[in-house]
Amino acid sequence: MNRNLKLILAVFFVFVIMISAISIAHNLFGAAKIDVTQYKLYSLSDGTKSIIGKLNQPVTFKLYYAETAAMKGPDQIKSYNDYYHYVLALLEEYQRAGKGKIKLQVIDPRPFSDDEQEALKYNLKRFNITETEGFFFGLVATTEYGANKTIEFFAPDRQNFIEYDISYLLDTMIAKEKNKIGIISSLPVTGEEMDGYMAQMMRMQGRQPQPAWTFVQLLRERYDVEKLETELDEIGPDIDILMVVHPKELPDKTLFAIDQYVLKGGRTIVCVDPHCMADQPDQAARMQGQMPSQSSNLNKLLNAWGVNVDEKQLAGDMELAQSVPLRQNAAPEMLIGFLEMTQQAHCFNQDNVIASNLNQVRMLFPGVIEKLDAKAPADEEGDKKDEAAKPDQPPATDNTIIPLISTTDKGNSWSVSSPYELMMLDGSRLLKNFREGKAPVMLGCMITGKFKTAFPDGIQVEEAAADEDKSDADTEKSTDAAPKLKTVTGLTEAANECAVVVFADVDFISDMIAFQRSLFGTMIVGDNNALMTNSIENLVGSGDLIAIRSRGNFQRPFTVVEDIKKEADKKTLEKEEDIKKEIEGFQTELRDLISKKKQEGQMIIDASELADQQRKLQIKINEKQRELIEVQNQRREGIEQLGATVQKVNMLAAPSVILLIAISLGIHRAIQRRRYLGSRRD
Repeated sequence: MNRNLKLILAVFFVFVIMISAISIAHNLFGAAKIDVTQYKLYSLSDGTKSIIGKLNQPVTFKLYYAETAAMKGPDQIKSYNDYYHYVLALLEEYQRAGKGKIKLQVIDPRPFSDDEQEALKYNLKRFNITETEGFFFGLVATTEYGANKTIEFFAPDRQNFIEYDISYLLDTMIAKEKNKIGIISSLPVTGEEMDGYMAQMMRMQGRQPQPAWTFVQLLRERYDVEKLETELDEIGPDIDILMVVHPKELPDKTLFAIDQYVLKGGRTIVCVDPHCMADQPDQAARMQGQMPSQSSNLNKLLNAWGVNVDEKQLAGDMELAQSVPLRQNAAPEMLIGFLEMTQQAHCFNQDNVIASNLNQVRMLFPGVIEKLDAKAPADEEGDKKDEAAKPDQPPATDNTIIPLISTTDKGNSWSVSSPYELMMLDGSRLLKNFREGKAPVMLGCMITGKFKTAFPDGIQVEEAAADEDKSDADTEKSTDAAPKLKTVTGLTEAANECAVVVFADVDFISDMIAFQRSLFGTMIVGDNNALMTNSIENLVGSGDLIAIRSRGNFQRPFTVVEDIKKEADKKTLEKEEDIKKEIEGFQTELRDLISKKKQEGQMIIDASELADQQRKLQIKINEKQRELIEVQNQRREGIEQLGATVQKVNMLAAPSVILLIAISLGIHRAIQRRRYLGSRRD
């Protein structure tokens, strides 16, 4: 066999071995991946894996992305390609974790095709690119029994919550019945419930039954809403979400029922208010001079969960306070208790799915949520001294408290000497009670953790009398005697993760703040209703869904480039300031010259002198502008040079590594050959 044939066969067998190795590695280790991104962008959270593990039926993901149309669209549409590949990679991770329970289909809906009609049937958003081409980028999750959930469009501003949105579909689409919301409230938020006879009697008296608040009416379109009494012994397990709205003087047995419901894993939303404008006393009480309290308090439970809301403290912020007419035909004046939180003022937690997409939320005389810090470790003697010094200090907890909505860093708490000050609504007088602060004031938060009970010793309740025959004398004696009490105990600590959302305002979901009446019906104002809806949807999911983290940005910034831009911009601003100073200096000099000439009686100023000053100014401006252009060129050249360097490194990295390996192998073979020849000579 000649030498050339041997070389050809060697190359052929190397090629066969290489292809075989790749095939074997793909089959054996195809699922093995390493996520080296900083925020683990391509790895699923433990909560998502738990949700996938609980699937009891196959789920099909249909990813609709108009890739062909995107290539024909403007640059803004083409930029979605990177986003699409990221979403696709994440969905492939879902498919891999599903182990056969999750199937993935990628669909490019073309114009007038069945795929496009199907996408429209699922209500996916369509954006027109041309007269015929439409852009789709959404997800449909379906089951074999016909249930389906959709993400209408993968908006870029939701990229941090992609995993949450996808997992939410899986976690909620299997449920066959509506979730039930139970509402405990001292206000008629669910409306006046009465039979037909009572309703007819009210109409005969010229009165109408009070309807439910609009936010409750909207909830009834998606959930089964049930009114719960303010006095109850237990909250049943059929209640998926418990809402406690403006709780006023709830008895201990109701507080204990709420406490045990939360410890058993029940999701709860609490709205308390130091001054609820929706809680207006009736006209008869006003006429008699009796002004019932308009504040609510649930600190018995809130303190056990890790926060406190003082019913005498209100939140204020000069930057968020709104001006409104407080009297008929009066000019608007600032009301320090009427706050409008906005995204521009950084009032919403961008890392939490409940508040990240909010733009505007209004609250009226909200309270202040104070976090009770966990007790720091100290010696026993020091602890005793602290307890003696602060006997009324609420117990601290280690629960996680996540702010949802806050004031700016200039917010602060304030109070009034009498509730009548709030009823009079004198804007200037109320403003005198406020002092600007230095840190944000928390108005809404989410609390998670394994809660401990607020009733470690249980509660005392009346013991029911036994059903047995008694004489009249015994009956008379038992009537005069004090009721017999018994102790009722329950869970002292939750076995699993608990979740509670707390808002220090009730008016924000009332009809006068969250909605507006018009000729066209009731209209939603701002994002107040969205804030409550987001809270419910977040809590309706399982504990696994709540535990899903917010994902980082999949687009990594070029920090070196940004540093170059910042440095160049800084220099540019300095040059611009120099130019402005030169201009201001000339204008001052010119004014002084004119003033001097007027004082000397020379009303007609020599034009040549002014022209000379203008020429001097123009020379200085031209010099500064040249320096400015030079700085901008340096910035551009720095960025271009950096880009060229990165490109060269990327182009040369792989060949350089291969070359180094080849050189190393060559040196190694040469050494081995010399050793072999040396041993032959010996």
